[in-house]
Amino acid sequence: MPEPASLLTYPTQDLKRVMKLTLIDAFSRFGAKPASRLGSLSAMAADGAMVLNCLPAHFGHPAPGVLRYETKLSTAQATAKIVTTLGENLTRARDGDLPVRMVVPIQEREKTGNKACRYHVRPDLIGKLVEFDGDHFVVDFTRPQPARPAAATGRRK
Repeated sequence: MPEPASLLTYPTQDLKRVMKLTLIDAFSRFGAKPASRLGSLSAMAADGAMVLNCLPAHFGHPAPGVLRYETKLSTAQATAKIVTTLGENLTRARDGDLPVRMVVPIQEREKTGNKACRYHVRPDLIGKLVEFDGDHFVVDFTRPQPARPAAATGRRK
């Protein structure tokens, strides 16, 4: 049986769909508006999902088909207001059993030699907050299973 594709990368046919977006555009792909256009770590989407700005260094693979994002609020390099908002959004996601959507920053060099930060989104993955103690949090992202069609019933006579 072939191994499932890594959740960190898109299947080859989807590479052309990886977009380099601004933070605002990335969040808006999920119907959310970040509080800060430069450094928001999370926002709530119109459909109730939490949108999370995920740093690549905090990803791991605890099991096949699971992409885990794990970090602590206390280590976030952001303003107190942004970290407080993240904590509030994590609490909402935990208490409401809300889905979590992923936005990932990409650092790249521009032709001028300056570093630019762009973002891509992973609409193919849905996260679940599996642990949050007020500081440490863990979100497991998986690909949703396609809905099975209802079993066909026999023909009427």
